[in-house]
Amino acid sequence: MSRDPADPTDVTDRVPPEAAEDLEDMALREDYALAPEFVAMVIDAADRGDAERLRELLDALHPADIADLMGFLSPDYREEVIAHLDPETMAEFLSELDNEIREEVLEHVPSDALAKALGEMESDDAADVVDDLEADKRAQVLAAMPESERIAIETTLSYQDETAGRLMQREVVAAPQFWTVGQTIDHLRSGRDDLPELFFDVYVVDPAYRPVGAAAVSQLLRAAPATPLAQIMDPVTEIPVDMDQEEVAYIFDKYHLISAPVVESGGRLVGQITVDDIVGVIQEESDEDILALAGVSDAGRDAGVAGIVRSRLPWLVLNLATETVAVSVIGAFQAEIEKLVALAVLMPIVASLGGNAGTQTLAVAVRALAARELNAANAARIILREMAVGVMNGAALAAVMSVAVYLWFHDPGLSLTVALALIINVFVASVAGILAPLALERLGRDPAVSSSIFVTFVTDFMGFLSFLGLAAMILL
Repeated sequence: MSRDPADPTDVTDRVPPEAAEDLEDMALREDYALAPEFVAMVIDAADRGDAERLRELLDALHPADIADLMGFLSPDYREEVIAHLDPETMAEFLSELDNEIREEVLEHVPSDALAKALGEMESDDAADVVDDLEADKRAQVLAAMPESERIAIETTLSYQDETAGRLMQREVVAAPQFWTVGQTIDHLRSGRDDLPELFFDVYVVDPAYRPVGAAAVSQLLRAAPATPLAQIMDPVTEIPVDMDQEEVAYIFDKYHLISAPVVESGGRLVGQITVDDIVGVIQEESDEDILALAGVSDAGRDAGVAGIVRSRLPWLVLNLATETVAVSVIGAFQAEIEKLVALAVLMPIVASLGGNAGTQTLAVAVRALAARELNAANAARIILREMAVGVMNGAALAAVMSVAVYLWFHDPGLSLTVALALIINVFVASVAGILAPLALERLGRDPAVSSSIFVTFVTDFMGFLSFLGLAAMILL
């Protein structure tokens, strides 16, 4: 690894290692993003082989910021940084990494070091990391781990991806119904290794280890030691182990949960999900919906050109096919367009405004479906509402556009044509924007994936057809 001496990002002279700067303050900008100057300092230390300086810089960062740093470094520099991370930092750092970068980083972490790092992680995070390993290395790492930790990871991996079983951590705090607050607190203070590092509730279980309630830690601290747990426990919302993670996130949001017990088919407690896990799920699911709405997948900072092309090209080809059908309408009215060139000038405006109106309705509908705010119970009312909005928006646009067209072309018939076409197309766009995702949802498909292409096709087709058809009847 070498640097260009003329590189303007070389900060060796401007920020010498012996300077008494506050590295933590230098590392992050006010928006908590990594400062480019700090990234340059890390690269410079790696280039000079200054291990002490590199460790000093890394010590100034939170593990999440080290994970963010990896996104700005090339693979060679990542390998250099990894060599200076202790197992505890490695454990937190790996759980924060983007999946694509983590797969590449894991290739450079020795199996024994990785086994130690996994031992410092919660079972759910450890399972995610092991899942990213190649088969050979996975076997080596699991073989180097204590049996109890290995079994916990293998059990988690036995559940389907994106389910509560894969999301949960197996470490929980459980207490029998007959315990008192004092007995429970003594248990928590015992320093047992199997207690989770972070927890919010103590789950009260029956003899079959089924949760019958939960006592928040704050309740335990306020109650008298002789108080039975049964007196202070609250009902729990159980999460089936095979529930989809998006459903779990919805339940957490709806009932404002901090944590929830995960149970297997017989009701036995097998783990818990905490709100920090749900934050990640909500972010992941919202990112997927936004990208799907545009017909793309997450490119990531390390994605290659070929992979991005493969993910986007099929949707563009489908869009090309639908647009070819839409513009065929123009060919059918070619003679009319030749007689009045103004039609060619105004036609794209009608189609474009309809497309924007459809996209607005579509975005609102997809969000409402994802938030469970739109279903069969209120679908008719929402559809009627969007139809009314389409008519009113279309009328408002028609009023503005008709005046503009008259001032431009001085043709009352052309103004009327544009006005009527806009009302029709914006109305159709609003209807398509609500019906397309509802239809896909009814068919069991993701409404965010292909709705946009369908709505674009409808608005372009109807925009051309309504405008040119009305022009043929009114003007020619």
